[in-house]
Amino acid sequence: METRPHLDITLCAPRGFCAGVDRAIQIVELALERYGAPVYVRHAIVHNKYVVDGLKQKGAVFVEELGEIPDTEAPVVFSAHGVPKSVPAGAKARNMFFLDATCPLVSKVHIEANRHFEAGREIILIGHAGHVEVIGTMGQLPDEAITLIQTVEDAEAFTPRDPEKLAYVTQTTLSVDDTSAIVEVLRRRFPGISLPHKEDICYATTNRQEAVKRVAPNVEAMIVVGAPESSNSVRLVEVAQRNGCANASLVERADKIDWSRFEGIRTLGITAGASAPEALVDEVIEAFARRFDISVSASGEQRERIVFNLPRELRVATGAAPAA
Repeated sequence: METRPHLDITLCAPRGFCAGVDRAIQIVELALERYGAPVYVRHAIVHNKYVVDGLKQKGAVFVEELGEIPDTEAPVVFSAHGVPKSVPAGAKARNMFFLDATCPLVSKVHIEANRHFEAGREIILIGHAGHVEVIGTMGQLPDEAITLIQTVEDAEAFTPRDPEKLAYVTQTTLSVDDTSAIVEVLRRRFPGISLPHKEDICYATTNRQEAVKRVAPNVEAMIVVGAPESSNSVRLVEVAQRNGCANASLVERADKIDWSRFEGIRTLGITAGASAPEALVDEVIEAFARRFDISVSASGEQRERIVFNLPRELRVATGAAPAA
């Protein structure tokens, strides 16, 4: 009988769902329970096909734009990533009943951007072009009010209208280290720049990156369970690679594992992006258990105590108590 090679698996903690993702999924599920199918969702509620497919099976209908939705009294949910102001305005114009699942930490960035605009400041948004969160944040204000900065080079080249009336905000799912380098350039070049009241990169992104930094130097390979569209998941791969684990890769599901990357390894780290459910982590571990004699340990504390309130309509409808 062939002996399976031994593999030590270290699970990064925290990993997986954050409070904003959990809240967004709950909003769709509770709307389906309360109002019945269909519930329309503008854009993927979170960037994970497994989650989206599960909600489709329950009666959610996903669209990219409101124009795809027929005249209906059914609820329309906006995704966790946030939307431009034109979207709720368009929904109101059609008398749609909509529920906003925007992560409260993304909403905080929107509020900050509006505050800076009202104070007459030019706004820099540190983020990735084309990401839905960036589109939503830039769509809070008129064209030309926000300039997108993606790299240190962009920050070095940027010329403001007035260096004394300048502020920055950031996408919530960026690399902490990359963003720090860009902020350093901006603060050096424009000492008077207005800063966020509190760090814009969300607690979950930061915590998951710190967990990967602890584990990456001690393993031969690292798997990040998550979707390629998920910014925070892609950043986790980059963090692992920069912190001692060159063989780090993004895996959507167990059936997508490239086994050639793991031949001969004795140690493996596993984490999951903030929109990846723990069921997919379990699936990956089970796939390795079929090929290796595995032992599994955890590094760090999984529990995060942040909980976000549901929209008022669903709290009243379901009797759910507000978060502490």
